[in-house]
Amino acid sequence: MNLTYSEVGATREGPLPPGYRHVTRRIRLGSGPEVFRTAAEALAHWRPQRGAGLRVRTGAERAGLGVEFATGIGAGPLRLWVPCRIVWVVDEPDRYGYGFGTLPGHVADGEEAFLLGMDAGGDVWFEVRAFSRPATWWAKLGGPVTRLVQSRVTDGYAAAMRGL
Repeated sequence: MNLTYSEVGATREGPLPPGYRHVTRRIRLGSGPEVFRTAAEALAHWRPQRGAGLRVRTGAERAGLGVEFATGIGAGPLRLWVPCRIVWVVDEPDRYGYGFGTLPGHVADGEEAFLLGMDAGGDVWFEVRAFSRPATWWAKLGGPVTRLVQSRVTDGYAAAMRGL
């Protein structure tokens, strides 16, 4: 299954592509290698998504390049599932994270990334970077609501990682 956008990998480095809504959020998680290792394990095991109140469906125990997954928001039969694929991974002593892109059936087109970094002073930072635009008529029609939901989910990602 092909991704629904052409700017694959654009959340990894550099500016986000024009023509999309951009979201960035950066928070300090703490300091030191233990904080970094704990946060990296949580990130690898879908903690931001689950902590934001999303359900996760995947056959993979942990995030990895090429892993496909779907996140679900809502309740019971009103849950909306959106399919994604991890398109890049960074796994270095002081950086860990991944970016995932939208697959057909997602309500948006674009990419989202979660990245941890430990700076020279030992502070550990969690960053969310995303670009997206509505892919369905009803997501376009619900623009302000769609943006509000995206903002609340991003807040949930940050809160989940902050609460480690």
